[in-house]
Amino acid sequence: MALVTKTLEGAGLTIVESDAATRRVRVSGAAGVVGAVFGTELEAVSSEAPAPAGVAGSRVEHRQRSGGLSIPRALDGVVTAVLGLDDRPQARAQFRIAPAEATTVSFTPVALGQLYEFPAGTDGTGQTVAVIELGGGFAQSDLDAYFGPLGVGSPSVTAVGVDGAANQPGGDPSGADGEVLLDIEVIGALAPKADIVVYFAPNTDAGFVDAIAAAAHATPTPTAMSISWGQSEDQWTTQARAALDDALVDAAALGVTVTAASGDNGSTDGATDGKQHVDFPASSPHLLACGGTSIQATAGAISSETVWNNGAGRGATGGGISDTFAAPTWQTSAGVPPTGEQSGRGVPDVAGNADPATGYEVLVDGKRSVIGGTSAVAPLWAALAARLSQSLGAPVGLLGPRLYPSGRRFATSPPATTAPFGRAPDGTPAPVSARRTARRSWQPCAGERCRAAFVQRRLSGVTGSGR
Repeated sequence: MALVTKTLEGAGLTIVESDAATRRVRVSGAAGVVGAVFGTELEAVSSEAPAPAGVAGSRVEHRQRSGGLSIPRALDGVVTAVLGLDDRPQARAQFRIAPAEATTVSFTPVALGQLYEFPAGTDGTGQTVAVIELGGGFAQSDLDAYFGPLGVGSPSVTAVGVDGAANQPGGDPSGADGEVLLDIEVIGALAPKADIVVYFAPNTDAGFVDAIAAAAHATPTPTAMSISWGQSEDQWTTQARAALDDALVDAAALGVTVTAASGDNGSTDGATDGKQHVDFPASSPHLLACGGTSIQATAGAISSETVWNNGAGRGATGGGISDTFAAPTWQTSAGVPPTGEQSGRGVPDVAGNADPATGYEVLVDGKRSVIGGTSAVAPLWAALAARLSQSLGAPVGLLGPRLYPSGRRFATSPPATTAPFGRAPDGTPAPVSARRTARRSWQPCAGERCRAAFVQRRLSGVTGSGR
C-alpha cells in the first residue's frame, strides 16, 4: 500500500508503518505519531485481468475495496491518494497479433524509420529511453537473435524492478511478453545506440504510478518514456488517475517526452455501454498520445496512409475526446469539438503504422510473428524523440505544444466527424493527408502522422526543456 503525497517530506512526515490487512497507516511527524484508519472494506475476489483483444485474460486473485477513505485532519492537503489497498489489475497492453492470413505486408522497424524519414546521421547515441511494463519479460537470447539480422547491433537493455516486480518472461508470445519484446525491439531497432531501461511493475494503479515516477526521476533523466498500457478513463478511480497524471506532470517538467498508446478498440475503447471513451493515460495532456494508421509503400516511399480501422472486433485506433481532462492551451486552436459544457482533451496527437495487416516483424519467446496496435506507435515515437534530441542537441520534452500550430486550426486530415473509429462522413476510413488544405479541423482518429522531417523542422531552434 502506498500514500501519494504532495509534500510528505516538506511537512516533516514519514510513513513508519503500512498494513493493507488492517487498513492502517502510521505517519511519524514533529508532533509524534499520527495514526490513520481508512474506513473501507476489503474482500478477496477473483477477476479476469484486462488483456489485448484476441488474448484470453487470466483469472487473478486480488483485493477489492469498497467504501470511502478517511485521513486525520492533520494530513489534509498532504495526502492526495491512497493506492494499493485495492490491487486489482488496472491496465491492458495495446497490441494485436496479426493472423498469418490477414497480413498483407509487414515491416521491420528499421524499414519504417526509413519510410518515416527519421533524421539521418542519428542512432540515439547519448540518449536514454525508459519503457513501462506491467508484466512479462524478455530474454537476452531473443534480443540477440532479433537484432543480429537487422544489422544495427544489439542495444543496451537494462531491467529495473519496481514494487517487487521483475523481468519474468513467461514463454507466452501472445501474453505480456509480446508487449515487452515489441517495445524493446521497436526502440532498439530505431535508436540502437540509446540506453533502454525497462521498468517492470505490478499491474495495479500503485504499480503504474510508481513505475512512471521511478523512471522520470532516474539518473540520468530519460530522454523519452514509452507507455503501451492503458485502460478506459472511467475504469480508473479519480484518485489513481490524478496520482498518475501528477507523475506525468513531473516527467514533463523534467523534460521527458512521454509517449502513450491511444488504444486498439476504436472510439468506444472496448466499452459495451454504447458510449465513446478514450484511453488513459493517453488522455493526459502531459504526454504525447499516439494513434494508429495503416500504410502501404512503393519504391521505398509511403504510397498511402489511412486511419487504422479494420472494423468492430478486428481493431481500430483509439481516439476521441476526454471526459476528464480539459483541452490544454496548446490544443485550443486545433478545432477539437466540445463535449457538453467544456472542450475536452483531444486524443490522439500523433499517429504511426499500427494496423496488424501492415504490422511490425518481431521475435517473441523464440517465435517470429507480425504484431500491430498502438502499442507499437508509442515506442516508435519514443525512438523518434530520442533521435530528434540527439540531432538537436537538447531534449525535446513535451511535444504537444511544439506540434500543434498556433493561431490556426490543426489539419492533416478531412474535417472531424463523430462517426465511430474516425470514419469519414461517407463511412469510409478517413485518410491522413500529407498536405495542409483549407479544410482545417482536428479529427479524433489519427492526429499528426509520423513525418520525422516535418517534426524536426517544427522543432528547429529548441534549446532544451526542464534539465
